Amino acid sequence: MEDLPVEVIGKILSKLGAVRDVVLASATCRKWLEAWRNHMHSLSFNSNDWPVYHDRLPGRLEIIITQIIFQTLGLRCLSIVMDDDDEFSAAPVIAWLLYTRNSLSELCYNIRTTPNVNVLERCGRHKLEILTLAHNFIAGVEPSYMKFPQLRSLSLSYVSISALDLSLLLVVCPKLEVLRLVNNDISISDAHSSLELVSSSLKDVYIEDMRMDKVMLMADNIEKLHLKDSTFEWFLLVGKGGLRILEIDDVCAFHFDFGENTENLEVVDVSNFTILWAEFYRMISRAQNLRKLRLWCVEFEDEVVALETIAICFLRLRYLSLSYDLRDTMLHYGFQARSLSYDLRDIVLHYGFPRQSPLKNVVVLELGWTKINDLFIEWLSMLVERCPRLEKLIIYGALSRVVAHEECNVLARFTSSVVELMRIYSHVDVVFSFD
Repeated sequence: MEDLPVEVIGKILSKLGAVRDVVLASATCRKWLEAWRNHMHSLSFNSNDWPVYHDRLPGRLEIIITQIIFQTLGLRCLSIVMDDDDEFSAAPVIAWLLYTRNSLSELCYNIRTTPNVNVLERCGRHKLEILTLAHNFIAGVEPSYMKFPQLRSLSLSYVSISALDLSLLLVVCPKLEVLRLVNNDISISDAHSSLELVSSSLKDVYIEDMRMDKVMLMADNIEKLHLKDSTFEWFLLVGKGGLRILEIDDVCAFHFDFGENTENLEVVDVSNFTILWAEFYRMISRAQNLRKLRLWCVEFEDEVVALETIAICFLRLRYLSLSYDLRDTMLHYGFQARSLSYDLRDIVLHYGFPRQSPLKNVVVLELGWTKINDLFIEWLSMLVERCPRLEKLIIYGALSRVVAHEECNVLARFTSSVVELMRIYSHVDVVFSFD
């Protein structure tokens, strides 16, 4: 250890993450102390890392953080995440930002201050590449003054900002590739009643817990879009057709418009969603290169045959994930029946399971239920039969905490059926996951 250069020791200390561990390690000897002060590149202050943080008043924490930061040189990564109940003074926080901004390439900032600290103003026009902001107030974004020429990733969580300022913020980040918006308070005005996000460099967009009437995302080079726990009246995506991954989770939208941006889709992952099959098919019908399709707890309102369309139109599909839900005598998820008075096999055959077009390239099949019954057994058998190249079968299930007698009988029949199925398809790797 004595032969290690101080630069190497500095990199080791940078990997420790939590400041408490770094401070203890730096007390090993003078060489390690020198490495901490001159060659360490990463510091993380997190109130969850060390219970002592909770026992200190904010004023005392300000002094501790100030002393530690001011003993370092050339910090590249700084993370300060404090409890929501702690409120710091603005002066020491500004001092931390001013001291480190010339060298910082990554900043994670989650601090409540009085008054609010304008992080964009303090860190703009420097080397920052990754910026994560939470519980902050952003106002008065000025494109001619605030510039982030190197910023590649921006994450805003629980931030108060106007729709106009958010749009302008993208303007001052010409190299931005990753944008994450989580549960932000976005205000609109009469002049700007919708949210417009325009960036020619964006590749990855994640939006969670957003409530907006109209959102227009104009990103020529976007490759991945993930929408979660959000409500939109209208969502419009304008690009040049580079979208490869589309994820929609628990989103309510009256109208989606993806235009010509679905031609290169490779992954479509939709869960907890209600839509007309015809509209959904229009969204993804151009995706001739689709490799993975996941429809989990998706309810199609128009009760049309879906699986045959999937087998015919998406010939390169390799990963298929489907969940099944039986509620109030309705078989949801695109394979629906208004009455269960029919023979179960007739229902399965009629709604999406004609024994015709095989899913010939599917190698991984995921199936799940929320309430098991004999129809799932039929469904499972027929789907496996339609996948001649299947290599792996994953079965997800939900069981009641108190299993009723009938449910035990169904599980017994299900187990016997799966055992028989595994004998027939012995080359298939079967995995079970129960909640």
